[in-house]
Amino acid sequence: MNCRSEVLEVTVEARQVEEAMLALLHTVLLHRSTGKFHYKKEGTYSIGTVGTRDIDCDFIDFTFVRVSSEELDRVIRKAVSEFKEALSNSGSDGMGQISLEFYQKKKSRWPFSDECIPWEVWSIKVNVVNLANEQERQICREKVGEKLGEKVINVVEVINRHEYLPKMPTQSEVDNVFDTSLKDVQPYLYKITYQITDTLGTSVGTTMRRLIKDTLAL
Repeated sequence: MNCRSEVLEVTVEARQVEEAMLALLHTVLLHRSTGKFHYKKEGTYSIGTVGTRDIDCDFIDFTFVRVSSEELDRVIRKAVSEFKEALSNSGSDGMGQISLEFYQKKKSRWPFSDECIPWEVWSIKVNVVNLANEQERQICREKVGEKLGEKVINVVEVINRHEYLPKMPTQSEVDNVFDTSLKDVQPYLYKITYQITDTLGTSVGTTMRRLIKDTLAL
């Protein structure tokens, strides 16, 4: 199986890291989650509804839509919080990457553990910039909101392509495809990982600073 890989890149100031990551990760998970499966008998089931919520950002001029599940939100927030903390502890302007990997399990014979086979990976590269004053922060607030809007449209376009998705499982195999641990939503099996580097992505960081300076010059 070929694993699809998509890369998104954003430049933000430190206080915007959490909201930007939540907006993008939740956008992907909104389209990679279903309602809970309710099996009547093997091969016959109904699917519950997936509620949604609009979330207004505090530090970015942006509103995103997420699955209304508070359980799922807590899991995502915990991962993003750990990433943000690691990024801030890197000691300087930093660059990091947080990845959302979807996978399915392939049962192995005892005594081997199940094999996890990735089928889609979303990597979000983050450049953190320091801004000089409140005027620059206000401009960054608007520019990051515009960029996030573009990224969300990009995510939706990619997801709407007719490409591989794991086939709907039978009741006995549902845990090989979906995370069934949440009571109100059922995302495809996924894991979130991150890595931090100490070197700022010069080209992207410079582009954001240039955008801010050009706006100030108007």
